[in-house]
Amino acid sequence: MTRRTYEKSGRKIEKASDLDEAVKDKRKEWRASPSKERRRKRRYEKRLTKELLFRGLED
Repeated sequence: MTRRTYEKSGRKIEKASDLDEAVKDKRKEWRASPSKERRRKRRYEKRLTKELLFRGLED
């Protein structure tokens, strides 16, 4: 089973294409519908994007 995506995963991202590879949903098969799966993925991507933005401000 894959690990969930957390803000710490944002440290591994160097370019935008890495974002899709970093976002993993370990409960993908358990989701009630594909729309809920897409919604969850968007939330994970948003969390990582915020992490990247704030990391840029701290540096």
